[in-house]
This record gives sequence, C-alpha cells and structure tokens, in this order.
Amino acid sequence: MTNLRERALAGLDEQQREAALSLRGPVCVLAGAGTGKTRVITHRIAYGVDTGTYSPQRVMAVTFTTKAAGELRGRLRALGIDGVAARTFHAAALSQLNYFWPTVAGDSAPTLVDNKVRLLAHASDTVGLRLDTAALRDVAAEIEWRKTTMRSIEQYAHAGRPPAARLPIDALVDLQRAYEKLKDERRALDFEDVLLACAGMLEAEKRVAAAVREQYRHFTVDEYQDVSPLQNRLLELWLGDRTDLCVVGDASQTVYSFAGADSRYLLDFQHTHPQARVVRLERNYRSSEPVVATANALMRGRAGALELKASPAVVRAIEPTDPGAVAGSGASAPATATVTAYPNDAAEAAGVARSIRAQLRAGAQPQDIAVLYRAHAQSLDFDSALAAEGVPTTVLGGKRFFDIPEVRQAVMALRGASVAPSQGDLVRDVRDVLRSLGMTDEPPTAGGALRDSWEARAAILRLAEDAASGTTLRTFTDELQARQRDHHEPTRRTVTLSTLHAAKGLEWVHVHMVGMTEGQLPISYASGPEQIDEERRLAYVGVTRARASLSLSFSRFGGRGPRDVSRFVQETGIRTIDADDAVAIRGGRPPRGR
Repeated sequence: MTNLRERALAGLDEQQREAALSLRGPVCVLAGAGTGKTRVITHRIAYGVDTGTYSPQRVMAVTFTTKAAGELRGRLRALGIDGVAARTFHAAALSQLNYFWPTVAGDSAPTLVDNKVRLLAHASDTVGLRLDTAALRDVAAEIEWRKTTMRSIEQYAHAGRPPAARLPIDALVDLQRAYEKLKDERRALDFEDVLLACAGMLEAEKRVAAAVREQYRHFTVDEYQDVSPLQNRLLELWLGDRTDLCVVGDASQTVYSFAGADSRYLLDFQHTHPQARVVRLERNYRSSEPVVATANALMRGRAGALELKASPAVVRAIEPTDPGAVAGSGASAPATATVTAYPNDAAEAAGVARSIRAQLRAGAQPQDIAVLYRAHAQSLDFDSALAAEGVPTTVLGGKRFFDIPEVRQAVMALRGASVAPSQGDLVRDVRDVLRSLGMTDEPPTAGGALRDSWEARAAILRLAEDAASGTTLRTFTDELQARQRDHHEPTRRTVTLSTLHAAKGLEWVHVHMVGMTEGQLPISYASGPEQIDEERRLAYVGVTRARASLSLSFSRFGGRGPRDVSRFVQETGIRTIDADDAVAIRGGRPPRGR
C-alpha cells in the first residue's frame, strides 16, 4: 500500500502534493496556466483510490470536452485506476436521463436534436421569417445563453440582450417559442435541454436523486471557471448535502462568458463553502521566462489572477547553455517573446509563413508550431501562405481525425487485415495496408489535400511505430477504435492553425499570435469593460499556449485604412520591430532605432 501511495504522489511539487492529499472536500484548486492541473486531478483521484478513501466507481470527474474526458481516463489508466466516470456535464446528464426516464415517464427518452440551426429554419418558416444560416446561428446562440443562464422566454425578453440576427425582440421571442413548440411536437431535446431535463428529474424525483447520490460520492470538476448557472445547479443536485467536491480552475482563463459561463462560482467558492481548503498552483512548468512575463503583464491586478512563476527546470532547459533545446522536444526553441509589425495582411501572412519555415529548417517539428488568431476567417491567408512555403497545416475546428475519409478507410482496411495471418511485425503489417491504399514512403512536396491525406495516414503509421513490443494487428486496431470513441487523436506532423478559443487546453513549443490590432483583438464588437476583459483573458490563453517562443504580430494597414496595435500588445512592454527590421535581425544586422 505504501508503494501505491507514493506512486500517486511521485513527482508532485509541494503545492500539487497538498492538493493531492486533500481528499475530503470541499477543495478549491486555483491552477494557473501550465501549472499541472490535469496531473493534480488524476493523481489526487489515484491517491484517493490507492488509500481506500475512494472507490473508483463512486468517483465522477467532470470536464468540458469529450477530448479532455478521454485524456483524464487515459491518465488514470496509466496510474492503474479503472472505473472512474470521467465525463462531460452533458454526457453524464444524458446517461442519467436514458437510464431513469423509462421508470419515471414510462417510455423511452426523447430523441436529441442533431442540428439546432436546421430546426430553427423550420421554426422560422412557421412565423414568416426568412433568415440566412448566419442569422440562424446567432439565434441558436441566444437560445443556448437563455437556457444555460436558466431563464424562461419571458425572462429573456426583459434581459436587455443586444439585438441578435438584426431581429426586434418581439420577433426573436416569437421565433424561440416556435422553436420550442416544434421541438415538443417532435418529442426532442436539444443540447441544453439535456441538462435542464436531468436537473428537473433530480429535483422532482427523490428516489432518482437518492440513486444518483448513492452511485457518486466524490466529485471533481475541471475548468470550473467556465461553469454556467445551469451546470452549477446540476452539480448541486448531484451532490445533495455532501461536500466531497474538488473544483479546479483559473479565473484568468474564463473565455466563455458570452455562452453563459460565470467565473464567480470559482471566485466565490470560499464564501459559498466556508470550510473549503484552497490550494494555489502558480509554478508554471510549460513556458519560458519571456512567455511567463508576458502573461503576467497582461493579467496583473485583475480579479482572481495568479502570478505565474517560471519553473527553474524549464528555464534551465530552454535558456542557458543550449538555447535551442526544450526539454523532451528535440526542437530548436530559443526562449523569446517578440512583436513584429507588417505593412498589410498579406505581408503578415507571408512573413509569419517565412518565420515558420525558418524554424523548421532550424530543427523545429511542425507539430510543435501553432498560428493562433481571434476569428476563424483569418485562417485562410495563413493557410495559403504556409502552403506556398510547402508547410503542411491542420486547421482546428475542421474534421476530426477519425472522421477524415482516408482515416476511416485505413481503419476499416486494418480491421479487415487483422483477421488474416500476420507477418508478426506490426509496423510492417500497418505499412503494407497503408501502401495498398496509396500511401507513399515520402510525402507530396506541396501542401493541399494530397499532403493532408498523407499526413493523416502517416499519423496512423507512427502510432504503430510507438506501440508496445509484441502488439498484434488486432490489438492495434482495437486501440484505434478506442481512440476513436475517446476522441483521442494522434499527433499529426503539421503546423496547427487555430482560433484562440479552440486552442484552450493545448500547448506548442512555438506560438505565433497574429492579427494583434484593435478591432481584431479585442474584437470590434467588444465595447464594455466586461467584454474587453473577456478579450484580455482570451489573449492570456493564447500567450500561455507557448512553451519556448511567442511571436506576436500585426499589420499596420487593412481594408479600411490604418490600424492601431492592440492595447494588449502595448501592455506587454515588448518593443515592436517592423518587418524590415526583423529581416535585418535574422541577417545579423541590428534594427533601426525607434
């Protein structure tokens, strides 16, 4: 037992260890970016199971994305822990609805709306409205906000929301009523209804609430700064009068307020739970000193902000004797934070692409590089510029890896091959199957669809190369299908293009944050102080994705004339270098003075 306990606590620093040892709630872990919160969550649960304090079947770990839940399950399995329910709020609620609905209502649970926009289009026809897809998406977002903040349609009408889809409030209310009526007629629930229905069932049916509370005794909630009033209400109903709750979050990373997230649940946790133990994680194990300094400059003095401290181990790995080495990365990674100005958007895209090409030539791996932007529409210029440099890319928010046609085809072919006699060499077997589907040993020289397909198949081959010795083709295909279920995607050797929102929770050795102007970040429609603060937190999220180097850039002129550099860039205190100066520096000549 002693060895098991020490295994769960091994490698934790003093603050992480304090959190892992705090097995009885309420516990609040304030975890800054890169401070190892996922490690703390999993090791805390493992320590609780190893000491007999928790039964794994009585633990629920709640997070916000299917991918994050899959990662939690994977890390727990690596620690020898099976049986813990690691789920999103929606997955847990849906499971409970499907299980209890037949006994409560006497029939099967309603179906789920697979496309809210399509249903809204039908509803708009019934009230005489003709809306395009963008307008329907805006209305869908309003419905989601109304439900996650637990408002009725009547309360929504008086909430003072800004106009959506250019519709007057009366028309918007009529459309929402038509949507709900149509949904009821089809006996369907949308995404938010799942949480509402589960909460309603737990409130109305005491025996159901008792059964859920008997099943789950210990709760851990990740990204607690992003919970909505509806999610928090459901959490309260799961807990009942128990206090075995551990919440983990960072108020500086609250970037979903527009969707109903409320960081006050995290910030006020000590007041709502007076007996709570609070642990602060501020030692950053991800980023170099310049990146950490930039992040701190952005958030200094803000409510709930944590003062990050760069880990000496990370600083030593990146900065002194070998400025090109990041621990475990094998990449050229000088520790820098820079700001570069370009004359226009095209020049910025081309300049960033050239910089990335130079990083690759210096030894960086493409999967260690990301280009981050505020709006998805910004991706096109950078994708095109990188393709012109022959750099393969993946745009986050596109198709999931296992939904790519070439990947689906490969998994099916591998599954079929797994029933035939094997050569006994997994890598050779997988390579032969992929070659039969058209994969070549060398990638296409240009970017585009052919290169994307090659990279996807190459990622499958690398999984085979990394598999444990003795893994059979059948076992390998079983693992592929498990990855598909858990949305556990392999790493592709491509540069990542991503919005700042989609980048949350991820990290890269080199990060290029582009379009850093007023009107782009902060976005033009962010007018009030609360909206500007949300944009600031989004910038903080982007900055803290970088491990070694952070490159901020902007263009001085756009479609409507001159642009002002983002206030967030100015607050970092980093000197701006014009593009021609950046070229001069790369060529060994000092920049002109400013």
